[in-house]
Amino acid sequence: MKRLVSLAVFVAMFCWLAWAADAAKELDAAAQVLQSMTSANQIPSTVLSQAKCIAVIPDLTKAGFIVGGEHGGGAVSCRTASGWSAPAFITMSGGGVGLQAGAEHQDVVLLMNPQGADELKSGHWDLGAEASAAGPSGGKGATESTGWKAPVLSYSNSSGAFAGADVGASKIGADNDTIHNVYGKDTSFQAILEGQVQPPASAQKFLSELQQMDTKGH
Repeated sequence: MKRLVSLAVFVAMFCWLAWAADAAKELDAAAQVLQSMTSANQIPSTVLSQAKCIAVIPDLTKAGFIVGGEHGGGAVSCRTASGWSAPAFITMSGGGVGLQAGAEHQDVVLLMNPQGADELKSGHWDLGAEASAAGPSGGKGATESTGWKAPVLSYSNSSGAFAGADVGASKIGADNDTIHNVYGKDTSFQAILEGQVQPPASAQKFLSELQQMDTKGH
């Protein structure tokens, strides 16, 4: 019996460490996307400064969209009274993401206004045609052509250059398995995004990039 208990504890610990390692890799990848996005200055700073929440789905694969399974995972953080929230983990699925021509995979960034942030916090969101728009590119003045009427402005990058992307008919959902393994079973997606949860050490780089993005925008 003791051996069985010890084995169960070992397996549980191994699974937890594996989840933590995967979450850390996902956050590091998302941080790299943010770093690339801000250093290139291809997304207008005025758009970034108005974003209530920013979601990053690194390395979204084209194959996933063909077979119709789970397409990619990422992280999202929202502004709070005390700064950016701890990152919550999300999945993105559906056949609506317009991958750039010839791209097998790409990074996707979603910027949300207050309405988009409220929709996101529900934990499951179908991005219909009116819910998202391809984000404007260019300098600081290139923000009003699209308008911030759509809850989500979307961007993608497959070759070092960010451009507006079509994510209509896609779905965003909370990755509750990863959330519970990183933050605990009693932690909700909404509580994380509202700043009620302390970020893990593995989120430091991701949050640092968000803070630097704000600094560059002013």
